[in-house]
Amino acid sequence: MAEPLKDMYHESFLRDFGAKVKGAYSAFDDKGFVAAVVSDSWEELKLKERIRKIAETLGRFLPPQYEDALAVLYAIDESCIGFPYLFFPDFVEVYGQEESNWDRSMEALERFTSKSSAEFAVRPFLLRDPERMMRKMELWSRHENEHVRRLASEGCRPRLPWGQSLPMFKRDPAPIIPVLETLKADPSLYVRKSVANNLNDVAKDHPQIVLDIVRQWIGQRAETDWIVRHGCRNLIRQAVPEALELFGYAGTAEGSGQSLFASASIQAAPDALRIGESCELAYELVIKASDEPVRIRIEYGVDFVKANGKTSRKLFLLSDKTVAGGSRLASVRTHRFADLSTRRHYPGEHRIVLTVNGVEAAHTIVQLEQAQANEAQ
Repeated sequence: MAEPLKDMYHESFLRDFGAKVKGAYSAFDDKGFVAAVVSDSWEELKLKERIRKIAETLGRFLPPQYEDALAVLYAIDESCIGFPYLFFPDFVEVYGQEESNWDRSMEALERFTSKSSAEFAVRPFLLRDPERMMRKMELWSRHENEHVRRLASEGCRPRLPWGQSLPMFKRDPAPIIPVLETLKADPSLYVRKSVANNLNDVAKDHPQIVLDIVRQWIGQRAETDWIVRHGCRNLIRQAVPEALELFGYAGTAEGSGQSLFASASIQAAPDALRIGESCELAYELVIKASDEPVRIRIEYGVDFVKANGKTSRKLFLLSDKTVAGGSRLASVRTHRFADLSTRRHYPGEHRIVLTVNGVEAAHTIVQLEQAQANEAQ
């Protein structure tokens, strides 16, 4: 089993880092720094909590003036590159939010983001003064360094994983759009992925805004087409008709009327099992005859029984491709009804559906029973 990410911050790492700081700032108490970081409840701290403790402790051992402390970090940051050094921008978040330090902090975030990433550290500045910060982000979106351009997009994502949410952009994403517009054909895939993820965030609260953007952007450049397709991935999974139509899925245009498939079936074997066991799902689909190829997205959905007896559907992708009219598609997929950290299973009748471009084509039933006592332990 892989070690938890937080374990990269071991004493050896901290001692090595302390030695780097001491080389640039002779008054640095490297032994005291390490002892202060790993004291108290260090072992219980999660990843981001460890990052924050290192940043806070570092501030107590560096020069008391923020400008002088940054000078020490600038002296060593070229040898402090990679994910473990997220505490550099975190230091800025902790100690650099006073108005008198705003310009210094912006310079530091711009510099440190290319060494690790400042996408988390920039968010408190956005929450405090979004208009001023978005003007800075627009400038960053034109920066020559791809890491800085990515910060312009990643930093203002409304729902950045691990980061503080930005409720003002959940309510109104309009200030984000100029940044995304600038980056919509960025030469860096690293940046384009961020733009797509930002669009995907916006689509969770404002799907129509994203669909309108897609209509404006699609078909201009291959890089932009990739962004909008990836940015609409959740809308496609949700089978939003306008999203499916925009990306060429057959049978979704308004007024198309005709069923896409001639026949469809899905079967489960066994159709009665216990929590923790697996079944084989076999499906067959015959596409209606047509002179033109058709784009199809085939999924199966499980209506999971919840603790209160109600159900909640989860979709699983089977195939997403273009096929000839009249094609017959068939395959088998194993589905395991095992508890996960994100989903628990409960006994009851589970309806399993086969969907084609968001349309339910066939279904079957699986009866799920409680695991035996010795299996549940």
